[in-house]
Amino acid sequence: MKDILIQGLAEMGLTPPSGAVDKLCRYSQLLLEQNQVMNLTAITQPDQIARLHFLDSAAVLAYGDRAGLEPAPTKAQRGLDPTPTWLAGKSLIDVGTGAGFPGLVLKILEPSLSLTLVDSLGKRVNWLHEVCEVLFLDGVRCLHARAEELALQPEFRDSFDLAVSRAVASYPLLCELCLPYVRVGGKFVAMKSVESNLEIASGATSVERLGGRQLEAIDYPIPGAGVTHRLVPVKKISPTPKGLPRSWGKIKKTPL
Repeated sequence: MKDILIQGLAEMGLTPPSGAVDKLCRYSQLLLEQNQVMNLTAITQPDQIARLHFLDSAAVLAYGDRAGLEPAPTKAQRGLDPTPTWLAGKSLIDVGTGAGFPGLVLKILEPSLSLTLVDSLGKRVNWLHEVCEVLFLDGVRCLHARAEELALQPEFRDSFDLAVSRAVASYPLLCELCLPYVRVGGKFVAMKSVESNLEIASGATSVERLGGRQLEAIDYPIPGAGVTHRLVPVKKISPTPKGLPRSWGKIKKTPL
């Protein structure tokens, strides 16, 4: 796994900080151990975890600026750190994080990231707490909550630099769940398949009503996997109107 990660990250143009690859390997061990008693992932081969979970998650860091997000800070802005990334010092919320993808991977690769993980299953959240302790990850909040309810709280609404979500729901539904968290000027990134053209097109109205502007998507290959996935970025240009997001039942029944 270690060699796959080192080579794959290099192919993606990423230079991981010292110890990051070892932490990802340990994360994989913890995932497989817990997966024996809890359904965290259907992918159980270490090489596939490396590619289809870790490298796929790293795509937000590797390709996010190319997808119309933000340029990396200069070395002068980050002092002596030789590997600045566009996520340096940002606040990020991972909505429906599941086993921690992509949020925990991004935190390991960019330690200065302020990370909030949200999931509706308490057992998963408790496990994520344990993972953060084992990996000595500071600046991570693991919250057991429903995304559509948490977004109505003032502390979380319109406050994050970036929201991300991977393999949670269709694009129109994701926009209503995630954009309320993002500050004006910030971004939401949906991680989708390359077969998502129709659902992305159907989300155009949702994006506008929620205060966003959809940016150009970018398709990216996952090194060594023979698979191509897609980042769909949305820029927040105005506050999300009051009353949104709605209850999950209404979101599913009548997308915006």
